[in-house]
Amino acid sequence: MDTLLILGFAAGTLTSLAALPQLIKSLKTKRTKDLSLGMFSVLTVGLILWILYALFTKDVPLVLANIVTLIITVSILFLKIKYK
Repeated sequence: MDTLLILGFAAGTLTSLAALPQLIKSLKTKRTKDLSLGMFSVLTVGLILWILYALFTKDVPLVLANIVTLIITVSILFLKIKYK
């Protein structure tokens, strides 16, 4: 594996896991009042566009990172709507 690919996977891993603490906290507390529905909605659309871009450019780290982030973000978005 070349250095650039390792760099891509490392960056993708860190950015993908950045929202995980928020998801865990929302699940534990069942509170999402202070989370922005607009922000998570726009982020979800942006992640879908990044995934499409990454698929067309065949950028595997970018595809995987954005799929993981999308799963976490959609989960938070679902909880935001559910606990409203």
